[in-house]
Amino acid sequence: MLKAPLALLMMAVSAAAAEPPTPHVRPLQVGNLTIQQGKPAIIVSTTGDDAESALELARQAAQTPQVQMVELRVDKLGFATNVDKVAQLGREMRRELQGKPLLLTLRTKNEGGSLSPNDASYIALYQQWIEAGFADLIDIEMRIGAQAVDRLVAQAHRRHVAVILSYHDFEATPDNADMLQRLTWQEAHGADILKIAVMPNTPHDVSRLTDVTWQMRQRSDRPLLTMAMGGLGAVTRLSGEVFGSNLTFGTLDDASAPGQLEVQALDQAMSTLHKANGS
Repeated sequence: MLKAPLALLMMAVSAAAAEPPTPHVRPLQVGNLTIQQGKPAIIVSTTGDDAESALELARQAAQTPQVQMVELRVDKLGFATNVDKVAQLGREMRRELQGKPLLLTLRTKNEGGSLSPNDASYIALYQQWIEAGFADLIDIEMRIGAQAVDRLVAQAHRRHVAVILSYHDFEATPDNADMLQRLTWQEAHGADILKIAVMPNTPHDVSRLTDVTWQMRQRSDRPLLTMAMGGLGAVTRLSGEVFGSNLTFGTLDDASAPGQLEVQALDQAMSTLHKANGS
């Protein structure tokens, strides 16, 4: 199934060798993790609807060296809109993680999640969670618009919380100019990490995503989190070091998005590329 994308990766690695060195990435410190250029950091996400399953994942992640960050997917919880219960869970997870950073995400159905809050509710929930002070990072969907994004980013930064601005397309891969424009918009609006996730329908879509990542890497010193989803795009989850993406998602149990790889296999593949890259 992955023969075509793997062939693309090998060609791209050869081509990248002739390119200028990867531009410098401004390191970002979150918890005990420094996000920087080189081998991407691995994030795992909660997938259960109850507090205990989230805590168990945090315990596993704390004891798994290959995992550097945990994402609390609030939208999957049965009590997602209960601010106090989510904050209490976040505090407990953070203790279990023993310094590994906690990323807070409420993914809406518009972008592949499980909830459909209106924008006012979405913004209000994030405002309260930021003030509760349990998250090291938050993921905000750029679709809510410049005014709301700017307000949340400013609030998060006042509370020393890093911000991922994100865009997801679960149907297709937009054209290159569109993807570059979205990443550039995220940087202009204060994102600490720029994120885009798309669904490829052909191997060419996969190669376009990696090309956009490399182009953005040369324009920005912000950490990038880019991926093509599904089996066809799985190669992008392990090839970030080649093209300039600094984080990736893996799984300890159930995948939170199509195409995620088990962390042990993911780390082994990325370590092989890291060694081949001479880093």
